[in-house]
Amino acid sequence: MTAVEPTNYDRTDGQTWVDQIPWDQFEPDKVDPEQLKTVKAAALVEFNAQDYATYLSQVFPDDEDFKQAAWHWAQEEVLHGIALGRWAKLADPGFDFEAAIRRFRAGFSLPLDATESVRGSRAGELVARCIVEVGTSSFYTAFGQAMPEPVFRKICQRIAADEFRHYKLFYKHLKRYLERDRIGRLRRLKIAFGRIAESEDDELAYAYYAGNTDGSLPYDRKTWSSAYMRRAFQLYRREHVDRAMAMTMKAAGLDPQGRLATLGSGLAYWYLRRRRERLARGAEPPVVPTAA
Repeated sequence: MTAVEPTNYDRTDGQTWVDQIPWDQFEPDKVDPEQLKTVKAAALVEFNAQDYATYLSQVFPDDEDFKQAAWHWAQEEVLHGIALGRWAKLADPGFDFEAAIRRFRAGFSLPLDATESVRGSRAGELVARCIVEVGTSSFYTAFGQAMPEPVFRKICQRIAADEFRHYKLFYKHLKRYLERDRIGRLRRLKIAFGRIAESEDDELAYAYYAGNTDGSLPYDRKTWSSAYMRRAFQLYRREHVDRAMAMTMKAAGLDPQGRLATLGSGLAYWYLRRRRERLARGAEPPVVPTAA
């Protein structure tokens, strides 16, 4: 994996935190083979974060402080992808992370020619970035608790802590831009829930497809999105939803412990359970060859 590793960020004595993970403690008998498929998809999305940094740099061209923070954030995300990819390789020696990355990038790309936020304002962009970190911090917290393999748990603990810190980073910049853009709470809430809905767009679906096939099978977003969500939704408990809703409300400028947050969390958990039940009844994609 040397060809794709960053070389100069988050290192201590010449090592990244990824090198310091106790890889020799890996226990293959504690790997859930179905959730391993989810790990492969997550590794690709995390590793691709530098494209998001490029996009953010173009949306915030005159804000050197934020651009530097965005590039540091992206490098930390890349390390997440490296750690997850390395773990997936231990769990499935036939998994070729670099080949999967190439498949993913060939089939999915961001609007890298954009010069303005797709959210309508810089503050709106930062609300959306906060929501992404809400999702990832909750996801890796839930995933680390659900998967008993000890090395994976350590990786998820580190990633979840990073993602929560990233939420605070984007929220800090959001407060600064709200002084200029002054978008209201209703608009912020609409952006937040719009970004949540985008979790079923092509990015995760295509990452699941690219990480778990050799590319010879046809891609259909609904099929591969359902396969990913079927596994991901199994990870969440009510406590994860409650925390995610509180963070979402805070990003929208609302009371994270208020009645609206409580109501929203209850509705979100109800939807999650219903969606999980429907996905469980759906058809799986055809058996796929080992990614290589």
